[in-house]
Amino acid sequence: MKRLLPLLLLSACALDNSLGGSVSELFPLDISGAEVARNHEAVQVTYFRNRGVFLDVVARVSVSLRVEGVTEDGGVPYAAFPGELEVTGEYQPGNPRCAVTHAPGGEPVRNLPRVARGDFIITSGGGVGEETVGNFSVLFDQEGGDLGGGRTLFGNFRGEMRDAGFGELP
Repeated sequence: MKRLLPLLLLSACALDNSLGGSVSELFPLDISGAEVARNHEAVQVTYFRNRGVFLDVVARVSVSLRVEGVTEDGGVPYAAFPGELEVTGEYQPGNPRCAVTHAPGGEPVRNLPRVARGDFIITSGGGVGEETVGNFSVLFDQEGGDLGGGRTLFGNFRGEMRDAGFGELP
């Protein structure tokens, strides 16, 4: 955690929607906008860059809202906002709590490795339609993914939380 503290301090001083980190050695982290969305299972922040005919997904950070334990009625408990979400480990076998992807326009989606350490914090908002503000900071595992092993990514986000749900289930 001590190694991530400088990243958190840097990200806290940056613009509302911004990215930084050592993955910038692999692809540019310049953005033209960001979007925050959630459904019942996860929250997602997507950072875009408009390159004329291409719209790059510079980084998409998806984090499970599931937390450990069981609710009083025997169901699965979910994180409440504002607050910090767990980004390491799995929410169920084989499914990482946090997934980060990079998808430049006109190219295939590239997965970054699993998160070794990090934070994802929503400081205000979090409900659909609310102004949502937060930040994240992650260090990727050395192995795995298509690119980015052992590198860092951090960012700030601010925007109206969109509903990424699928509507009522039949």
